[in-house]
Amino acid sequence: MTRGRDGGAGVPPTKHRALLAAIVTLMVAISAAIYAGASADDGAGDRTPLAGGRLPRGEAAPASAGTWVGAWSASPAAAEPGTETTGTAGLSVRNVVHAGIGGTSARITLSNLYGHSPLTITHASVALAAGPGTAAALADTMRRLTFRGSPRVVIPAGEQVMSDIARIAVPYGADVLVTTYSPVPSGPVTHHPRAQQISYLAEGDRASDVTAVAYTTETPYWRYLTALDVLSHEADGTVVAFGDSITDGLGSEVNANHRWTDVLAERLHDAARDGRDTPRYSVVNQGISGNRILTGRSGRPADNPSGLSRFPRDVLQRTNVKAVVIVLGVNDILHSPELADRDGILDGLRTLTGRAHARGLKVVGATIMPFGGHRGHTRAREAMRQEINEEIRSGRVFDAVVDFDQALRDPYDPRRLRSAYDSGDHLHPSDAGYARMGRFLDLDDLKGAAPVQL
Repeated sequence: MTRGRDGGAGVPPTKHRALLAAIVTLMVAISAAIYAGASADDGAGDRTPLAGGRLPRGEAAPASAGTWVGAWSASPAAAEPGTETTGTAGLSVRNVVHAGIGGTSARITLSNLYGHSPLTITHASVALAAGPGTAAALADTMRRLTFRGSPRVVIPAGEQVMSDIARIAVPYGADVLVTTYSPVPSGPVTHHPRAQQISYLAEGDRASDVTAVAYTTETPYWRYLTALDVLSHEADGTVVAFGDSITDGLGSEVNANHRWTDVLAERLHDAARDGRDTPRYSVVNQGISGNRILTGRSGRPADNPSGLSRFPRDVLQRTNVKAVVIVLGVNDILHSPELADRDGILDGLRTLTGRAHARGLKVVGATIMPFGGHRGHTRAREAMRQEINEEIRSGRVFDAVVDFDQALRDPYDPRRLRSAYDSGDHLHPSDAGYARMGRFLDLDDLKGAAPVQL
């Protein structure tokens, strides 16, 4: 495969920003008309549910039809350093996330995976941001979240919880503010450290604030929040991008949503809007910087768990997942001994494919991109990369192949990224490189389910 059959031209995700305010206003007005009189604080008194078990529809659940898909996600990556004792007690955490698909209602997932004690959330909210790069919300969109009918929830250490459904119209391309407040010390904080997105902190319970006045602290992390799902008429399923820092978007412009997954999501959205015969999927990003297929880091649970160990959580448990794009392997080569275990890496990739097939998921796998010029590059590692890519291209690892190596390499020195696609560290792509990746994947390769046998 070389490039997307939908033309592959693409445009930067920022093309919608000029119209976003008008779109948001229109959707809010429609939502208000549909759900007039609905309270943002629908709940059930002071009951405090524990996480776990099947969560019922909230009292605010809409009657409209649609399909639940992932609009955004991030893998819980590690315990946040320095939060072991107090966590975020007394702070409002306002996570800013970008909706890769539109919907008429929303729900979130909060994680206490790395916590050593229960996490008590007494106030959580969701709203549309008033614009890019701000903690301010559009006032008419502020909704208080509930959990099994209660505004308060206790998440035991190592567990997660999904909210009730909130009545909020989320347009494609909108920034969404998800805020949590906990008055009780608990730690460590479960976080995703390389968000490429600025979020915000405020002293005290400011979860319902629509202004940004109290949110004086900027942060490059996402905390607790691991998923935003929407009830959508724009998509029939979710495709998961499963990878390392290259999928995480490291090196891309902060607050710009220039990850390759953002470009892919835009292509799918535009194709569906134009009525093209392509999958109607949203895209969620399950990249963790530094991630490897075979090994994780220390800790219980492990910081930056291996791809093999986190695949059930980060792929199979995502909402209405239909396909997965696997972009892993470079860190196994870079951080292994001089002669890494080529067969072990390939066996690991085949294991991931087998697990996906067991759930009926289509698997698209990527070749490993060049890293010549990076401090970890050696002849032996280059030979390893080439051998692995040869096997991937053979068709004996994945259902389909997206050849990111071919797409981004320098034609005059295939060991290196082309200079225009290099962020400068000779490993991570530039914004232009990420755009190239997002446009290169053939949308038709996402069609269909897993074959009976590979």
